[in-house]
Amino acid sequence: MESSAPRPPVDEAAILAITRPHRDLWTYYLLGCCVFPPSLLFFAPYLWFRYQTMRYKFTDEGISMSWGILFRREIIINYARIQDIHLRSNFIERWLGLAKILVQTASGSSGAEMTLEGLKEFEAVRDFLYSKMRGVKDPAHHRPAAAPATGAAPHDTELAAALREVAHELRETRLALAKRAPQTVIEDGRHV
Repeated sequence: MESSAPRPPVDEAAILAITRPHRDLWTYYLLGCCVFPPSLLFFAPYLWFRYQTMRYKFTDEGISMSWGILFRREIIINYARIQDIHLRSNFIERWLGLAKILVQTASGSSGAEMTLEGLKEFEAVRDFLYSKMRGVKDPAHHRPAAAPATGAAPHDTELAAALREVAHELRETRLALAKRAPQTVIEDGRHV
C-alpha cells in the first residue's frame, strides 16, 4: 500500500551531477550474460564498452544520453517533449537496487525514446523529470504578482491587463447579484 505522505523535494543539484551509471549496472550485465554462458564471450565485451562509455547529462533545457566507441550514439530530449515516464525493473535489478527509467516522447514509435539505466536514484530522477516536463521550475510561473514583468512581450502585458479587467467585472457582478438576491432567515439564524 502506498503511503500518502508527501515526498521530500527533489535535490536538483544531485540530479544534475549524475553523469554515469552506477557500477552495479556492470554486475547486472554480467549476471545477464551468465544465464547462457556461451554468450559471455560474445556479449560481455559489447556490454563492457557500453557500460564504460555511457554518459548522462541533465541540463536546464533537457537530458542527453550517449554511448559507444565505433558507433557513437547520442539521444537528446528537451523536457518539453517528454510525454510520459515509466520505471521498470526486473528481479535482479531490484536486488541490486537499480531500475530503468523509460522516457517517452510524442514520436511515432510506441516504445521509449530514451532508457536511462544503472541509476540508484531512479525515483528522484523520475520526480525531477516530471517537475521539469510540467514546467514547475519555469521562472515565468514563479514571478510575483506584484512585480512588473520586466522585458515582457507586449502581448503578455495586454493579456494580463485583460485578465485583470475580467476579474474586476466578475467581482462587480458577484456583488451586484448578492445585493439583489433576497435573503431568508431559517429558524437557526442562518441566511439562505
